[in-house]
Amino acid sequence: MKVRLADVADSTRLAHLHASRITDGFLPSLGPAFLDRLYRRIVRSADSFAFVATDEGSDRVLGFAAATSDVGRLYRSFAIHDGLVAGAVAAPRLLRSWRRVLETVRYPSADGTDLPAAEILTVAVDADFGGRGIGALVVDAATQRLAERGEAAVKVVAGSDNVAALRLYEKCGFTVRSRIEIHEGVSSEVLVWNSSSR
Repeated sequence: MKVRLADVADSTRLAHLHASRITDGFLPSLGPAFLDRLYRRIVRSADSFAFVATDEGSDRVLGFAAATSDVGRLYRSFAIHDGLVAGAVAAPRLLRSWRRVLETVRYPSADGTDLPAAEILTVAVDADFGGRGIGALVVDAATQRLAERGEAAVKVVAGSDNVAALRLYEKCGFTVRSRIEIHEGVSSEVLVWNSSSR
């Protein structure tokens, strides 16, 4: 297994892993075509990236972690460069979920706490390869790259009831900072990693 930066050719696989492994969030409800556009933007962005863990023999993506230096900047870039096409492919779903769209756009400014701008956006591992440390490998690669870019702290948001994710982030050096509701009625934990605690 090896860990490398993702490129545009990986975006469809990242979208598939996101949609199949993270089924309770808002973004998967927008469909794989929307997610594919989002991951294309992430890997093209100067401020964002994804690390993938691959099978060395086939280069098949087994898991990934996507991250950004600034969530708001990423969302603005996505809206400017991809908004029309992504909106068109997900139009019926967006219209049905307009409240969740507004809640997502307001995050992270709406949480009211002093949190780092840098964030681990998504972590997903193929179901056939769980329990092998892939999540920790890609999360550690992402936090290291953010630290190399001068980010002293990084946040991640996980559902309060997502025990596996919370354990993964704590194993990678994150500590719980606060509890928020990005979407009404859905409790999430915000965890923060500091480069000084490495």
